[in-house]
Amino acid sequence: MRLFRTQRGSLLAAASALAIAAGCSMQIQPTIFPPQVPATMRPGEDQVVYLEALATGVQIYECVPKSDPAGAFEWVFRAPEANLADKEGKPIGRHYGGPTWEAIDGSKVIGEVKARDPGPTPSAIPWLLLNAKSTSGKGIFADTRSILRAKTTGGLAPNQPCDAASARQMARVPYTATYYFYRGA
Repeated sequence: MRLFRTQRGSLLAAASALAIAAGCSMQIQPTIFPPQVPATMRPGEDQVVYLEALATGVQIYECVPKSDPAGAFEWVFRAPEANLADKEGKPIGRHYGGPTWEAIDGSKVIGEVKARDPGPTPSAIPWLLLNAKSTSGKGIFADTRSILRAKTTGGLAPNQPCDAASARQMARVPYTATYYFYRGA
């Protein structure tokens, strides 16, 4: 009888451990709902959204001379610089010039703009659809094929003067956006 209880206890412990392990590996991923966008801003039908990343950072601009007319200056976009997090605020990685998205796990995706839309907010940078020009690493961004930048706030070129007195000055304009990452279906 004692042997039976020991075996039963061991079996229960093993079953509990398996249930816990299965529960950890079978976490239910929340459904991601990208915003409605014009047809030109949608990734191909052969792609599905797999990651939503909230970006908080700056759009960096530089005051430079215009090529025409001589003596005129303008703010020119140089690069983004932002931290990426999930909906719960857990860090995912960062976004910077290239444009590049780099995950904490070391994987990266470099994009190139395919389409743009002004989006619903005139005081915000446009929404973009980007193709993945290249990926590296074996992590979260390894299979990315497209990136949609949406739900933007801020980030437009500064309103401050850009003239000979401010030539070569950099401006860091706060922005937020939601990036949706797509992979093959």
